[in-house]
Amino acid sequence: MIVNERFITYVNSLDTGNTPLLEEIEQEALRTDVPVIRKEMQGCLRLLLALKKPVSILEVGTAVGFSAIFMKTYNPADCHITTIENYEPRIGLALENFKRAGMEADITLLKGDAADILKSLDGPYDMIFMDAAKAQYINFLPQVLRLLDQDGMLVSDNILQDGDIIESRYAVIRRNRTIHRRMRMYLYELTHNEQLVTTVLPVGDGITVSARQRPRPE
Repeated sequence: MIVNERFITYVNSLDTGNTPLLEEIEQEALRTDVPVIRKEMQGCLRLLLALKKPVSILEVGTAVGFSAIFMKTYNPADCHITTIENYEPRIGLALENFKRAGMEADITLLKGDAADILKSLDGPYDMIFMDAAKAQYINFLPQVLRLLDQDGMLVSDNILQDGDIIESRYAVIRRNRTIHRRMRMYLYELTHNEQLVTTVLPVGDGITVSARQRPRPE
């Protein structure tokens, strides 16, 4: 737990809720242990969509399609979303959920390994939402930056590992040490890359918001 649980409970109590379909998809996902973006992240994402109004969105990690439908629903701009998913059992559910939402024409699901698919895309994208296997974020980053528009925004979810990110690698469970090391590398790259301005926020399981910055004059 990154933030005091009572604080989270209070903040989430202020949430005004989603559309009935989104609420239904979220509950279905939770009942089957499929991860969806947390309530705190949903609120933050709504704000970012309202500010940025992206027309073209790339999502890395579809799961059952909740976040793609969420972004299409709450984006003030008429947008198209391209989303990538590699886990076959969830692809059919995501496609079915897009149909339920009437968004088949607005959301394109690309099936396969994001490492390969990202290389095949042209972009640019106004907004990229990273919500896939955490150990792969650092590997995806070069292609993500290539695809991000000059005025684009990169949002990455689940970057604090329930607080483990601040611990020594030896304090982390052995099976999580690779993720721990690679996520630290990812955070360092985001915060030290001269192309980006990045903030790290303890929202949900931690997010980063990165915006491209133009080169500073000499």
